[in-house]
Amino acid sequence: MSPQIATIIGLVIMFIVATALPINMGAVAFALAFIVGGVWVGMGGKEVLAGFPGDLFLTLVGITYLFAIAQKNGTIDLLVHWAVRAVRGHIVAIPWVMFVVTAVLTAFGALSPAAVAIIGPVALRFAKQYRINPLMMGLLVIHGAQGGGFSPISVYGGITNQVVAKAGLDVSEMAVFLTSLGFNLLMAVICFLAFGGLQLLRRQGVLATAEVEGTQASSRQFAIEGHGALLAAGGGTSSTDPVALEAVRLNRDRFITLVGLLGLGVAALVYDLNVGLVSITVAVALALISPNAQKGAVDGISWSTVLLISGVVTYIAVLQQAGAVDYIGHGVSGIGIPLLGALLVCYVGGIVSAFASSAAVLGATIPLAVPFLMQGHLGAAGVICALAISSTVVDVSPFSTNGALVVASAAKDEREKLFRRFLVYSGLVVALGPLLAWLLFVVPGWM
Repeated sequence: MSPQIATIIGLVIMFIVATALPINMGAVAFALAFIVGGVWVGMGGKEVLAGFPGDLFLTLVGITYLFAIAQKNGTIDLLVHWAVRAVRGHIVAIPWVMFVVTAVLTAFGALSPAAVAIIGPVALRFAKQYRINPLMMGLLVIHGAQGGGFSPISVYGGITNQVVAKAGLDVSEMAVFLTSLGFNLLMAVICFLAFGGLQLLRRQGVLATAEVEGTQASSRQFAIEGHGALLAAGGGTSSTDPVALEAVRLNRDRFITLVGLLGLGVAALVYDLNVGLVSITVAVALALISPNAQKGAVDGISWSTVLLISGVVTYIAVLQQAGAVDYIGHGVSGIGIPLLGALLVCYVGGIVSAFASSAAVLGATIPLAVPFLMQGHLGAAGVICALAISSTVVDVSPFSTNGALVVASAAKDEREKLFRRFLVYSGLVVALGPLLAWLLFVVPGWM
């Protein structure tokens, strides 16, 4: 059996075993990486572990540790309080605020995982506090990050435009940006409507009426809707009493935590420093300043998610080392039907990117499409836009950095359920996303 086929079969086995049995998929992935990599690919233990995603591991640990501290000392509840006051009780606006903020961050050059790492934990806390579907909230954060990700000054945009220019293709930078923004906005609207947005609209109508009347029913409705907050003197005890919401105040620990979170944002977005290292540093600084306030925060780190993501990404590195991705790519590029070839390249980009770096996949899949484009049967702009979307829209996968960050940011009692829902949704996106992008942007250019 060839190394390429063996690693692909191993990937299928990993999903079957982890789905059928209550075993962490990451643990299965590590075992298969060792067995398949050693027997069929000829890799030693050190070579297998070379694919361990140290940067992603540290990012997941650092972010979840930092926000566990922020949750214990009441900072996240304070942010929730401020956010609700800012939108004047319009809970339905909160998911869209998250979408816009992450889109703006990535459009101005922030790495997509950096933006999600900063906004995701706050968004998931909002969802918990106000009974908003965490799947919908998390998906809007990720689609927002991907929507702004192809601006001419962004990372993805820079990679795509550089590869396109090197291939000598005439594709407008703004065309790629606007199509990605529009596609992800469409996906966000679908997610909003499918995962609880209509219920939020109905709840919103009741809230607005109660507020206008200014009666006692307003307070009762706000309590029902989950407008809770931590008492200023308390740590981790939430209340649905609207009076308690007003009791949230800025104290020393919360002020220092806010400064730390702001510092994380500046370091990651402005100075492009490693998110994981910065978040760990900020968390340790907070722990040193208030040791008692952070006691037990390490338990808030999503260790099961860290194991799962690290194992799967390590196995994918073995798969890439075996040449499975190139094997599939060259087979696709050898097809003599340009329209079908473009569709298959979109799927290659989408499937691989669901587990690997989208930036790396963009640089690899666009050259695969050049032979089709040189024949002149397909519009270059449409194919590049479809490839760009197919290779990034799947970042909702819980095995990608963005999806993993959102799942890890959820409340402990929600993580497993949210992971499975993300897995189902990302499966649908992988199956249908490239097809939809192909239909919208490639087929019209061929006709």
